[in-house]
Formats: sequence, structure tokens, C-alpha cells
Amino acid sequence: MTETGLQPEVPSPLVSDAPRDLMSKFDGLIAERQALIDTGVNDPFAIVMEQVKSPTEAVIAGRDTILLGTYNYMGMTFDPDVVAAGHAALDQFGSGTNGSRMLNGTFRDHMAVEQALRDFYGVSGAIVFSTGYMANLGMISTVAGKGDYVILDADSHASIYDGCKQGYAEIVRFRHNDVADLDKRLGRLPRDAGKLVVLEGVYSMLGDIAPLKEMVAVAKKHGAMVLSDEAHSMGFFGPNGRGVYEDQGLEGDVDFVVGTFSKSVGTVGGFCVSNHPKFEAIRLACRPYIFTASLPPSVVATAEASIRKLMTAHGKRAQLWSNARRLHGGLKQLGFRLGTENPDSAIVAVILDDQMQAVAMWQALLEAGVYVNMARPPATPAGTFLLRCSLCAEHSDAQIDTVLGHFRAAGQAVGAIG
Repeated sequence: MTETGLQPEVPSPLVSDAPRDLMSKFDGLIAERQALIDTGVNDPFAIVMEQVKSPTEAVIAGRDTILLGTYNYMGMTFDPDVVAAGHAALDQFGSGTNGSRMLNGTFRDHMAVEQALRDFYGVSGAIVFSTGYMANLGMISTVAGKGDYVILDADSHASIYDGCKQGYAEIVRFRHNDVADLDKRLGRLPRDAGKLVVLEGVYSMLGDIAPLKEMVAVAKKHGAMVLSDEAHSMGFFGPNGRGVYEDQGLEGDVDFVVGTFSKSVGTVGGFCVSNHPKFEAIRLACRPYIFTASLPPSVVATAEASIRKLMTAHGKRAQLWSNARRLHGGLKQLGFRLGTENPDSAIVAVILDDQMQAVAMWQALLEAGVYVNMARPPATPAGTFLLRCSLCAEHSDAQIDTVLGHFRAAGQAVGAIG
């Protein structure tokens, strides 16, 4: 004790003059990942494709593996015409553009792929972005400004949420696929305010589809514009493969359609199409378009070739739906809990009890030669752990039967089915 009766001041071991390590916020994530690795399983989020043999087969960890988690819905990655278009553009224009679209980054094939998109969707306007993520980021943050409102589904993709954060509009969420809640929340907003309702045709975690017809009707009742993200439906929904909005007869009611090249098209890139007469103004105001280097000519050349082939890919579309029904029906018969009651899309989600069970089953499938995606919060709804299967038009009946056999064995081993 001191003469004053107080304890002498001793520097707290928790207090330091040293600046805080900004990376320390990730300590929990690092520890969680290390704990997973310490159990002896492969890291589900660090898979390396050592060789890709076809849209449905690859070599992973030295083992021939059936690919059931790549979003290669229409199997266009190895199409001979698509690959040849990429080779030709690479030979003629080189490996990259070295600039943004606003400067020196617009090549012949950028114009060609945008025309292919106009032809595919039957619209007057098309703008290509470097990724689908950037398309959502750019469109949402540019179209809805200060004083406007963006109304989005609570289960929207991260790119949609990030597009909202990038802009200055007020953000309003409604319950997932809840038409009544959308109506209620729109009804609370100022009638004269600009409003953009953002929807998705297919939600990528569970594979469920949106009731777009009812939602678009509600949006229009309240004077809102509509943006529909059709990333997981382009190529095989609707008579022309344009997406869920076409399948539900909404081509004259959706203002903006966002999509990606990294799924059914089989390469990389994103886009938005529209019939709005002022749509081209987006190029002059959209920061993720203006300040990003453009896609390499070989990439957009493959995209154009693929999109034009998808216009008449009716056989592929039919095969993809057949494969989805075969896998969904087989898993359901085995007793698995699935994300949807019916095969509503090319995504089939198998819901597990917890992360430990999900990881164990994912590992068992990988060791058996089947690659699927393991998904967990925050990518999935709270408390939901699942294995996500993505069907391809190129999967054979024999491959799906093999997959079902491995799912049975793995599910029984981890207690997911009896």
C-alpha cells in the first residue's frame, strides 16, 4: 500500500502503446480453419483442380473425381467451337487489354459479345462487366442514388448486399420470398421516392426459385423498378433459356436483368441487359465499369460463341432438367433432407445437422471421388449447413447413379440417413 492508502499504478498487461494489428480481427477465422485442418480433413474451401478432363470430371488430390459443384450447368467449358473462338482471339489480340472500357479496353469482341447478349435476350441494351459480382455492384450502386430506396430479399447474394453498401440509397430488406412482406415494406415508403426492387430468379444455396410473377406485380403497384439476377437460371429456364423471369412471362416487366458468364456460359464475366431507353448512360456513371480493366479478348470471344450456341441448346436444356430430376429424386428416396421439395433448379442442396456432420460427409464423398460444395453460415441461412450439388447437362446417367451410391454410403457413415 502507498501512504495514501491506494495501490501504486501498475500498467495493465492488456494496455499497450503499440498500434493494434489490423489483421487480429481474423484470429477467430484462422483458429476455426486450423481446427478443421487438425481433424485430418481436406480444407473444403481450398480445393485444387490438378487437371480438368471434361465439364464433369477432374483430378483432385491425385484421384479421378466427378464434378458436382462447379455451376457448369450447360457444360460449355469444353465445347470445341467455344475453345476455338478463344484461341483465335488470343492469337489475334494477345492476352489482355491493358485498360478500361472507357479508354483503350474496348476490342472487337467486347462489342460482339454485347451484341450476342442483345440477340439472346431480345433487348436493346447490354453492358458487360468483369464479373457477375461487379455487375451487381455497379448496377445497384449506380441506378439507386441518394434519396432512393433499394428493396432486397433478406437471402440475397453477397454481391447484391455489397452493391447496396457501395451506393447511397436507403436499404430495406424483406423476408425471403415473402410477397406479402415485400408489399408491406414498399407500402411504407414515400410514394414519390425512386425505388429499385432487387430479386433473384434462383437462390444459389438451396436452389429455390422466387415467385417473380407475384413480386414484380407488387413492385409495379408501388411504382418500383425491378432488377432480377438470373445468374443461376440463364441457359435453361424459359423457352429461350433467358431465365426465371422469362419462364414466368415477365419479359416486359423486369427493367434490368443481371447475369454472369461463369455459370451456363462457361467462362468469366458479368453483364446487365435492359430495354430502358437511357440504359447506355450507365457506362458514363458506373464506377465498377469505368475504373476496371476490361476482360481479355479471348474471354469475351469464348463468351460470345457460347451465348450464340445456347440460343439453340434445347437438347442440353432438356438433359440438364432430366439430370436434376434424377439426382433430386434419388437423394429424396434415400431419405436425405433437401433444400426444396421438388427439383426446382439445377441446384440440389442436402441439408445436414451441423458443421461436423457436413464436413465429415463432404470428406467421405471427396475420398470416394465426388466433389460437391460444402456451405455454411454466413453464406447460408442462419444455422444451416449443407452440401450443394450443381448438375451439368453433360452428366451421364451412370455418373449420377455412381454419385447416388456414394451419397448413400457417406450418409449412412455419418448418420445423415438410416
